[in-house]
Amino acid sequence: MTMTDPISDMLTRIRNGLRAGKSSVTAPASKLRSNVLDVLKREGFIRDFSEHVVRDGVKEIRIELKYHDGAPVIREITRVSKPGRRVYSKIKDLSRVYNGLGISILSTPRGVLSDSEARDANVGGEVLCRVF
Repeated sequence: MTMTDPISDMLTRIRNGLRAGKSSVTAPASKLRSNVLDVLKREGFIRDFSEHVVRDGVKEIRIELKYHDGAPVIREITRVSKPGRRVYSKIKDLSRVYNGLGISILSTPRGVLSDSEARDANVGGEVLCRVF
């Protein structure tokens, strides 16, 4: 089965897992998904993630969700750039998420970066999602 928006699917799995109080969720593996999860891990929004081989040629990612005092660390996770409407931003036009408490994840020529990493590198790109 083909999927129209794999990043949105992964974000929805994370959102649903947090609402259900799950300790981990799984999603099909891809390089872009792993890069987005790597940014979420570096910024402290998820505990960890790992790839597992289901069968030959099929991998999945196991995402360990993070909680603080019983409440999910991720309060809000939304997709910004969608297949029907791509959203690109120059670094000077990129707004801060909740006055710097949240992050935006960008796909840049230097790879997938958080908004603070993109500001340090002075590079803009496609705004994939916002996390708070």
